[in-house]
Amino acid sequence: MNRHLQQRVLWGDLSPFVFLPGGALLVVASDRLAHALVVLAALVWVYCLCALAVFGASRFFPVRGRAVLFAFLASFAAGLYLALLWMLFPLGALQTFFAVSFVPMLCAGSGLGSRLEGKTLPAALRLSLAEALVAGVLVVIIAVIREPFGFRSLSLPGGPHGIIAFHPFGEESALFLRLLSGSSGAFLLLGYILGLYRHARAKYAPEGGG
Repeated sequence: MNRHLQQRVLWGDLSPFVFLPGGALLVVASDRLAHALVVLAALVWVYCLCALAVFGASRFFPVRGRAVLFAFLASFAAGLYLALLWMLFPLGALQTFFAVSFVPMLCAGSGLGSRLEGKTLPAALRLSLAEALVAGVLVVIIAVIREPFGFRSLSLPGGPHGIIAFHPFGEESALFLRLLSGSSGAFLLLGYILGLYRHARAKYAPEGGG
C-alpha cells in the first residue's frame, strides 16, 4: 500500500471521520469487541465485494444513476453477509444487524464506487481494503476501550449467545466507568477521539488535506 493512499485514508478525504455514517458506525458497533470484529469483517466483505463487482460489471452500469446502483450493490453485499452470519451465529447476526446496516451507508456515502472506476483489479482491491481496514480497526480500538471499562470483559464472536465473554478484570465496575458502555459514553469517547484526531491530523497530515 503506497504512502499517498495511507495518508488519504488516515488523514485525508477517505477517513471514516469525514462521513456521518462513519461516526455512527464507530458508536454503534463498538459496545463489544465481538460486535466490532463482526463489523470489521463486514466492512472488508462489503468493500472488497463491491470492488470486484465494479471491476467486473462497470461497463454494464448505466451512465446515469451509478451512485444509486452502487448503494444497492453495497446493500446487497451487506445483506448477503448477514445471511451467511445468520447461518453461523443466529444471535450474533441479530445483535449486530443494526451496526452492519451502517456499513453500506458508509461505503456508498464515501463515493467509493466512482473512485473504483477505471482502476485495475489489484488497485481497486487495495483501495477498498485500505478504507475498510481503517474504519474497522478504529471500531475495534474503541471497543477494546469501552468493553473492559463498561462490562469488565473482552469478548469474541461465537457461542450459543452470540458472543463468548472473558472476564479477566473481575465482574463489577464503577458506575461512571459503566457509562462508557452506553451510547452517551460512546459519544463522549468519540468526542475525545475526534479531538485527538484533529490534533494529529493538523500535525501529521500532508498539506492540501488529501
